[in-house]
Amino acid sequence: MLSVTKVSFGYKEKLVLNSISFLVKKGNCLSIVGGSGSGKSTLLKLIFGEMDVSSGSIAWGQESILGPKKKLVVGHDFMKYVAQEFDLMPYISVAENIGAHLSNFFPEKKKTRIDELLKTVELENFSNTKVQFLSGGQKQRVALARAIARKPEIILLDEPFSHIDNFKKQSLRRKFFGFLKSNNIACLMATHDKDDVLPYADNILVLENQRVLIEGSPAELYNNPKYPLVAAFFGDYSVINNAFCYAHQVYLVEKSNLKAVTKQAFYRGSFFLIEAEHMGSLIYFNHESKIPENTSVYLKVKSLL
Repeated sequence: MLSVTKVSFGYKEKLVLNSISFLVKKGNCLSIVGGSGSGKSTLLKLIFGEMDVSSGSIAWGQESILGPKKKLVVGHDFMKYVAQEFDLMPYISVAENIGAHLSNFFPEKKKTRIDELLKTVELENFSNTKVQFLSGGQKQRVALARAIARKPEIILLDEPFSHIDNFKKQSLRRKFFGFLKSNNIACLMATHDKDDVLPYADNILVLENQRVLIEGSPAELYNNPKYPLVAAFFGDYSVINNAFCYAHQVYLVEKSNLKAVTKQAFYRGSFFLIEAEHMGSLIYFNHESKIPENTSVYLKVKSLL
């Protein structure tokens, strides 16, 4: 289990994280979300031991994770970290990068392992390509494969799919997180993308103003966001009768006490997102067709539960 206990950190006079505490069980995935500058990446670096905490402690099981002041070589054998800078070897092939830390004593076993990892990140056709000729998204996939090559006990991911295009992202997520679960690898992931979180995270930690704003399962936070930051992370929302309502919860009716005037319509493929105004506030709702601007509509809210 990863235990982070009352961890604080600051750069000179600026406090970045203030008394952060949480646990991650082996095999579970915790997603860290928050706005830009909320300390997501800093927290991962502290957990990896790349920087020293100002106060508090971090441990994996009974082993303390120490920063550079107390540990000369950064990192631990049981932990891997995939940062936004991939730190790959550009002049050797994809397969050689992935297998760089695998034993050469059993070449057939090593090749089988590399082939499995190439399939996991969908780079089978680039096995012999030098990394310098890859796109940013392909390099990110190589970095992910290399990180899980030796099946660490815990992996830290900083925006792990940010460079990968939508054509590959969905299937890659399924394969990658499936690999982590099947091998009981704990995962700590900083992300801004709800599609990284909802299907794959066991818990979500939301950071705001240097502190933990809220923590809970994806279902708990989605169904009861409590804070604007949480609701905004999951999608378009409105505040109606002091409650957060997602756009798919608001729908048209013939008559109601909630009257609004439409302002804009945004095509979303299978529906339009309609922006309307009610008593000076904006309301968002989904509709199967475009509604002209300045149309008076009546709305009703349905519960998520």
